Amino acid sequence: MSQDLYELLGVGRDADADAIKKAYRKQARRLHPDVNPDPGAQEQFKEVSLAYEVLSDPQKRSAYDRGGDPFGGAGAGGFGQGAGFSFTDIMDAFFGGQGPGGQGHGPRPRSRRGQDALIRLDVELAEAAFGVTRDLKVDTAVVCTTCHGDGTAPGTSPVPCETCRGAGEVAQVQRSFLGEIRTLRPCAACRGFGTLIPDPCRECSGDGRVRSRRTLKVKIPAGVDSGTRVQLSEQGEVGPGGGPAGDLYVEIQVLPHPTFTRAGSDLHCTVSLPMTAAALGTSVTLPLLEADVVDGREPTADSDLVTSLDLDVKAGTQSGTERVMRGYGVPGLRGGRGDLVVIISVETPSRLDARQEELLHELAAIRGEESPEGSVRASHKSVFGRLRDAFNG
Repeated sequence: MSQDLYELLGVGRDADADAIKKAYRKQARRLHPDVNPDPGAQEQFKEVSLAYEVLSDPQKRSAYDRGGDPFGGAGAGGFGQGAGFSFTDIMDAFFGGQGPGGQGHGPRPRSRRGQDALIRLDVELAEAAFGVTRDLKVDTAVVCTTCHGDGTAPGTSPVPCETCRGAGEVAQVQRSFLGEIRTLRPCAACRGFGTLIPDPCRECSGDGRVRSRRTLKVKIPAGVDSGTRVQLSEQGEVGPGGGPAGDLYVEIQVLPHPTFTRAGSDLHCTVSLPMTAAALGTSVTLPLLEADVVDGREPTADSDLVTSLDLDVKAGTQSGTERVMRGYGVPGLRGGRGDLVVIISVETPSRLDARQEELLHELAAIRGEESPEGSVRASHKSVFGRLRDAFNG
């Protein structure tokens, strides 16, 4: 190679090791065949790599500065012949000192964060609406009380791995047109930990954790619905080596209610009335969801809690009529409260005795409804029609 090695890298003869390495990285990024498809880039990359190999080695650089052969007669022009050029140097140029796949960082820790856990909890509708505190039994990994997460038998400790000498990695050398390519792989003997446990803890078999059942108190906020998840930080699975616990997520499943169905923050229920009551008008005592709160499901100190209200049904109310009771639905997670939607269902008698049938015939004659033709209309009201009925009561 006739060109001056310092000129190849673009540094002065007084450049220190850091300046030489920085210059090589810059040239390698520009000339590497994977980056630069120019046919001449491969040859230039070889020359730059050879220059870096010489100038980064104090002995070879000294020999070169004195005009001698930096390879001791091995043939300076024969790139890669007996050279100690490392693939790590190329990786340094592209990844700033970090080998491929994030390798080259030494042994990995035995202690790692545990996984998150998920458990489903059934709650009553009133519990979901107004909130509740429940005892929850969970079965998760916890820190081993015998070894306190170390994984070793009492009185013992891990020992350095003889294969990797505690580095957690071993070098694998291959030859290519670039010279010797050295890559780092996790040590198979210690699985990358850098240490071995000759006497594992008998309780946890060296894992540092065991499974255990415990009881937690979980506070369910008011307004949750099916699918809502309550997060309990650091109450999940303890990690290997006694590592920090993950989080525990409690997924709520609201059980069906015998009276109310839920639609978001609104409650729906149906009130069935005899035909005569719907025609003449009546008043119905309507139970509220608060009745479940004082019914033993969740004690409360509020003795003035309203558990029912009177619903006035106007004379002539038709089956299917909706009445909206504002503010008697489910509390929202962010405040406010939904509505209670009451649907009136008028029941037509299916069994009549002789006197009842006679009276109905008389009523039909008086109203001129002995042979009614009936009327046909659309079976579904528009959204605006339902809103109008709701506001008109």
